[in-house]
Amino acid sequence: MAPVRIELTMDLARELGIIEGLDVVGARPATEDELALVHTASYIERVQKLSDHPVYRDLTIGLGSEDNPVFAQMHEASALIAGASVEAARRVWTGAAPRAINISGGLHHAMPGNASGFCIYNDVALAIRWLLDNGAQKVAYVDVDAHHGDGVQKMFWNDPRVLTISIHEGPQSLFPGTGFSTETGGEGAEGGAVNVPLPPGTSDAGWLRAFHAVVPPLIREFAPDILVTQHGCDSHMDDPLTNLMLSVDGQRASYLALEALAEEVCDGKWVATGGGGYAVMDVVPRAWAHLLAIVSGRPLDPAALTPDKWRERIAHLRGMPGPQRMTDGRTVAYRPWEDGYDPASWLDRSIHATRTASFPLVGLDHQP
Repeated sequence: MAPVRIELTMDLARELGIIEGLDVVGARPATEDELALVHTASYIERVQKLSDHPVYRDLTIGLGSEDNPVFAQMHEASALIAGASVEAARRVWTGAAPRAINISGGLHHAMPGNASGFCIYNDVALAIRWLLDNGAQKVAYVDVDAHHGDGVQKMFWNDPRVLTISIHEGPQSLFPGTGFSTETGGEGAEGGAVNVPLPPGTSDAGWLRAFHAVVPPLIREFAPDILVTQHGCDSHMDDPLTNLMLSVDGQRASYLALEALAEEVCDGKWVATGGGGYAVMDVVPRAWAHLLAIVSGRPLDPAALTPDKWRERIAHLRGMPGPQRMTDGRTVAYRPWEDGYDPASWLDRSIHATRTASFPLVGLDHQP
């Protein structure tokens, strides 16, 4: 989660001319009252105190652990990320922009009363709450991080106005150990949570098969006013923390698919965030530069060369240059679910389990 991820992404985006197609705006930190819309007052108070005295820790709320070390100005930095996602939501909802992105956001593991998985405040949940409080009747959230979007799911578990969909590596092999297909929402919001747990080793073709078998039909049926998405790129084959095998090309294909859904279903209203991603030099900047370009309405040619200056900066940081192209050279073809279900395939069994658990709850046929 080192800030160099963001710096290298923005450097690459500037040098490729992507930023020229975007309005870059400032944001203020989320206030205590705003944070309290999704977090407990006692938790916020404790984060502030530890932020002022970072030599202490409080493991009862997840702070001071290896995943969530206490650091100076922790509250201020986390509140600013949260405020930036709220600003992105505000700009889209009020019509100031058709779509917006906060690549520093996507901190989807933070819970109402504790930090988790590198996440202090849950900026995406706060952005969704802001949308609901300001007139949105239905919000769809799609999380393509390799890890389950557990914090966002928990915060809207009982809210029928929010559809949360998480497509992630299965809980048997990856933190946080949740996100089974049987997790489908609380009382009064049945079908409001959808989980697609994938086998370790799933690559572009399998991931896209699962995505298209589940996400588009649910989004179309739910018909949200706005789409909020989390784009952790730790699903990449080079990521050191996960076991999925996507390429930058596969990740780019998921961004384009979500853009198309926003255009089709939500009149283009789309709020995107970053998320995980721990191959901080080779993968994250390229993946998120593609995301920024798609948000701007001017997708990059995957075969584009990376700028010399950017590669030289990476060489200075680690002793070897960055990747030469914006592609991993992979194709993004996949076999549609409608072409048939293979019960011998772990991937297909996972997709089938999700469709069986979730589709009937919203009136959809789970069969191919």
